[in-house]
Amino acid sequence: MDVAAMSVAMSQQQVRSEASLSVMKNVKEVAEQQGSQLVKMLNQSQGGTPPHPSIGNAIDVKA
Repeated sequence: MDVAAMSVAMSQQQVRSEASLSVMKNVKEVAEQQGSQLVKMLNQSQGGTPPHPSIGNAIDVKA
């Protein structure tokens, strides 16, 4: 392989690597945003009215 062809091949590989890295950064950012939104939703769902004092405290095991 001559020098020009090798240079072109290396340049193309570098572009592919940079594109792949850019996509992975975007995926990471989206995953972080979704994770923080999920945590926010879970924290909001825990608030609200307190649980009923007698519901869920006893289990009827006889059929």
